[in-house]
Amino acid sequence: MEQLVELDHELFLFLNNLGEPAWDNFWNFITNKWASIPFYALLVFFLYRALGWKKTLLSLVLVALVITCTDQLANLFKHYFERPRPCRQAGIMEYSRFVAVRCGRFGYFSAHAASSAALVVYLGMILKSYWKHIFPVLIFWGLLVSYSRIYLGVHYPGDVLTGWFFGIVIGCAFYRLFLFLGRRFFTPGDAPAGKTS
Repeated sequence: MEQLVELDHELFLFLNNLGEPAWDNFWNFITNKWASIPFYALLVFFLYRALGWKKTLLSLVLVALVITCTDQLANLFKHYFERPRPCRQAGIMEYSRFVAVRCGRFGYFSAHAASSAALVVYLGMILKSYWKHIFPVLIFWGLLVSYSRIYLGVHYPGDVLTGWFFGIVIGCAFYRLFLFLGRRFFTPGDAPAGKTS
C-alpha cells in the first residue's frame, strides 16, 4: 500500500508540473461545472431527438440522481478515509502547482471524476445506437474534466481513477434502471423520435 501511495504521489507531481501559467485559466474553466452547460444542452437535444420528450424527461431525472449519487458517495469516502488533498499535504504541496480557486480538506475520491465517468457511461449507452461517435466525444470530455483536477493541484491520480471506477459502476446501474423504467412505463409509441446520422 505504501508503494502505491508513493507512486500516486510521484505520478501526481509529474502530471501536475506539466502545467504552464498560460494554461491555468483554461483548466480552471474546464473544472467549473458551469463551463459544461453548452455541452449538456447539446446532449439534451440529442436525447430529445433520439428518445422523444417523455423518455428525455425520464433520462434527465435519472441524470440528476446519478450526479447526486456520485457526489454523496464521494463525500462519504472523503470523510471516512480523510485523505488530505495534495494542496494540503506536507511534502507534496511544496513541489506542486496549486492553481485552483480553493483547496478542499479531503480528496479521496474525486466527485468530479465520478460524476463525469457516470455520465459518460449512462448517456453513452443511451445514445450510442443513434450517434456512433458519441462515446469518444463523451470520454474526451470526461478525461478533460478529470485531468483538470490533477492539473489544478486538488486531486491525486488515485482519487481520479477511483472516481472513474465508481462512476462507471453507477453509470451502468442507472442505465439498467433507465431501461427497466422505459419498459415498465412507456409504450412502443413513446419510443425514439427517430434515428439520425
